[in-house]
Amino acid sequence: MLDLIEQSKNYLKTIFSDKSTPKIGIILGSGLSDFAKNVTVLKSVDYSAIPNFPTSTVEGHSGKLILAEINNRSVLILSGRFHYYEGYSLKQATFPIYVLKALGIEYLLLSNASGGLNKDFKIGDLMLIEDHIHLFPDNPLRGKNLTELGPRFPDMSEPYNSELLEIAEKVAEQNSIPLQKGVYLGTAGPTYETPSEYGFFARIGADAVGMSTTPETIVAIHAGLKVFGISVISDMGVEGQIVEISHEEVQEVAKEVSPKLDILFKGIIEKIEV
Repeated sequence: MLDLIEQSKNYLKTIFSDKSTPKIGIILGSGLSDFAKNVTVLKSVDYSAIPNFPTSTVEGHSGKLILAEINNRSVLILSGRFHYYEGYSLKQATFPIYVLKALGIEYLLLSNASGGLNKDFKIGDLMLIEDHIHLFPDNPLRGKNLTELGPRFPDMSEPYNSELLEIAEKVAEQNSIPLQKGVYLGTAGPTYETPSEYGFFARIGADAVGMSTTPETIVAIHAGLKVFGISVISDMGVEGQIVEISHEEVQEVAKEVSPKLDILFKGIIEKIEV
């Protein structure tokens, strides 16, 4: 594992060698890749060219690692993530986070499209992730622990950094962007939930459900990163509002909300003290 991370890091350093070391990383979820089109791109590398990287196979995930400049700061953007349902193990799906850490990242901003479980939410809302419930059938840290990467038993009492959440709320208020807050629940997918599953997830405390993010957060905390997470509510799993949904419709909602996410992420990046 350490050798694989080192190989990926060394390759990327040859690509990014003439640029400043970024401290902030971003992972863009389904339909949210437009964010990467609205930044100053310094370098762009296909995942397929990076040693040991998985390949994104899902529509709406472009599959590029982008070095960008945002508000005079260097940022690394994973435009497209990897999922357990694609056939990858959670270790494979989260491997790039360790590479970002090796490249100097200290902050990780996560985004996703998710189904709303809170009756006070509506399609198109942005939800700050305050906590999560990990319901994948595996944990990315399962197996031998490498102390060089992080502790055997990472503390998860604050998976989503409170200071970053406060910054996000201030940026949203300054730009008149309404926000929801809640708990995100991660499942394996690739099926969307049944009405009974939606009901169960809501009863155990979730406000939104999706097929990513929680494994990434676990690995990021293990690696000592400060994490921020936000969900685009792309459909509703509340009784009386459940309708047939497709991946294309999820992407469409995410694209419609993308301009607000642009403002929010750029404002957070500007205010992070690095």
